Amino acid sequence: MSYRKIERIFKNDRTHWVGNGFKVKQYFPTGQDREFFDRFSPFILMDYNAPCEFKGSNSRVGVDIHPHRGFETVTFALQGKVEHKDSAGNSGVIEPGDIQWMTAGSGVLHKEFHEINYAKNDRIFHMIQLWVNLPKKDKMTPPKYQAITKDQMGLHQLPNGEIIVYAGEVLGTKGPANTFSPINIYKINLPKGESIEIQEPASHNTGMLMIQGKSTINNKENVQTDDFILFENDGNAYRITAQEDSEIFVLSGEPLNEPVVAYGPFVMNTMEEIYQANIDMQNGKFGSFDF
Repeated sequence: MSYRKIERIFKNDRTHWVGNGFKVKQYFPTGQDREFFDRFSPFILMDYNAPCEFKGSNSRVGVDIHPHRGFETVTFALQGKVEHKDSAGNSGVIEPGDIQWMTAGSGVLHKEFHEINYAKNDRIFHMIQLWVNLPKKDKMTPPKYQAITKDQMGLHQLPNGEIIVYAGEVLGTKGPANTFSPINIYKINLPKGESIEIQEPASHNTGMLMIQGKSTINNKENVQTDDFILFENDGNAYRITAQEDSEIFVLSGEPLNEPVVAYGPFVMNTMEEIYQANIDMQNGKFGSFDF
């Protein structure tokens, strides 16, 4: 077995607002070169809403109607409740530990807010939103929605600690999400002093966000809260030893090896397809704005 080298560790301390409900740090693609779309395929965007206090309000808090085409949006609720609705007729509320997995595919209009009753109270809001690219052959798949609750997640118990598996398979435990390409997404909760070793295919692009704590990863000490670790594709395993109680969000996926053209809410393979997405949205092919 060979350990992967760490290619780089980076963070983004700048925050920006998405609507009025998500105060996020964008780890990628902002701050990375355009080659990062290939380097970390099929993952194309990650916004991290670190724990943030909101005051109670009767106003709507979130992001109003906006379009998507060509990829999937995945929202991981760590603390807080989010309600979702789209022009394909899907709707739902995710609570702490749940995920909302929306396949935009051929095109959908979408909105998401802090759940209306939950938003009336002072609260801590803590979320991750991930964009997962769709293979070229699936970009025009019909929109769909997976509302996956905490009790449906794969749970791999460690002697001390646990791994929550959202998608793919880790140490023989499978996650519930259906995906269009091979990916593993999971969260490791590891108490201080404990170690774990996990194998990922050397061909998979693999990285992790240190949500909380401090750990030694392979031989790199003091990897800490808000660090993102990108591994080289030169080995099939990594090792984590928790220097403090640690919570680590891991992404690993088989690269699509296809062109990526991203423009706002559309992610396609050519600029012509981006133009067509705009035309189709304006012509009502993403559905009615009245939902």
